[in-house]
Amino acid sequence: MRTPARDGAPEGMSLVDPRVMDPDHELVVREHLSAQEIEETVAVLEAMSSWRERERSMSEQARRYMRLGETDMRALRFLIAAQRQGVVATPGSMAAHLGISPAAATKLVDRLEAGGHVRRIADTDDRRRTSIEVTESTRASARASVGRSHARRFDAVAGLSPDDRRAVIRFFDALLESSEWTVPDEGDHS
Repeated sequence: MRTPARDGAPEGMSLVDPRVMDPDHELVVREHLSAQEIEETVAVLEAMSSWRERERSMSEQARRYMRLGETDMRALRFLIAAQRQGVVATPGSMAAHLGISPAAATKLVDRLEAGGHVRRIADTDDRRRTSIEVTESTRASARASVGRSHARRFDAVAGLSPDDRRAVIRFFDALLESSEWTVPDEGDHS
């Protein structure tokens, strides 16, 4: 009888390794790969998993620091980018960017405004129309937290050779193509 690991996976057991997760070769075809190619592939997947966890943690820390939810942070990033580009952001343009309804966008702006993160600006020609601006204090907080993290990521990518950057892009494009959720057959979830 196997005993479960107390603190995650047992040492040396990778949860992205098909030799661990698919020992019967039911899903991952790997007969054509050498042991070294499998090790290198698993190392890439482990690095991705580590990055995903770090990104999740950094995102959570930024949201806690700014006392905002995930959609709120996405809205602020959109609004800050629009302001920096000289584009007038409206509740409608924000709703379209976030993929939410106009009613949800109104509630979101209400919440951000109540928290002191944004202000509504009435259109001087049409008072029914409003634009949204991020407050200076929120812009400074976002710059100090999320902005610095993004700058370090940019530097990491900029430090790659042009060939390496193209390889990374091909890799992510291949991942995107392979990353569609498929609903298992009824009998497959036993």
